Amino acid sequence: MFDFDGTITTREMFPDFMRFAVTPRRLACGKVLLAPLVAGYRLGMVPGNAVRAAIVAFGFRGVAEQDIRRAGEAFASDIIAGALRANAMEKIRWHQAQGDRVVVVSGSLEAYLSPWCRQHGLELLCSQLAAADGVLNGRYLGAQCVGKEKARLIRKRYDLDEYAAVYAYGDTHEDDEMLAMADHGYFRWQAMTGSR
Repeated sequence: MFDFDGTITTREMFPDFMRFAVTPRRLACGKVLLAPLVAGYRLGMVPGNAVRAAIVAFGFRGVAEQDIRRAGEAFASDIIAGALRANAMEKIRWHQAQGDRVVVVSGSLEAYLSPWCRQHGLELLCSQLAAADGVLNGRYLGAQCVGKEKARLIRKRYDLDEYAAVYAYGDTHEDDEMLAMADHGYFRWQAMTGSR
């Protein structure tokens, strides 16, 4: 199980995708209107999921779902490659060579993670955007795939007792519950003690 942002990549890709997919006018307005919220996040006063929810609401409400899917496909093929960690991709390939199931478990958006994971033969659990009649409503479909939600989605899809060993890789507190489920947990690429 691999977190994506900061674990597989060298930086968080959500801001990059917003700059890539949101119209310039919305971006300019959003920077001004959401600046206090972003400042609060940087100061540790506002949780990341609240900031992401506000950004998604402002950036994507009323946008055609098809437009975001197209943007996600282009972002996956043109942008993500420039932010990948070589050691992460080596570790993914190592697991695949062992015949392991490799799953990306991320708070990032399905719009770009789904095509990227398909390119690399990876399974995916992640945050999704809600839509009605092909138009995004500016909300997430269910909870964001962070923290306890990561663990819940993993348990829902996989019976970890079926596996001889479970590996997990993460880089922030939003990965803690996922890392605790593993026999071999790695936080910022350092082996942890006390996993499952």
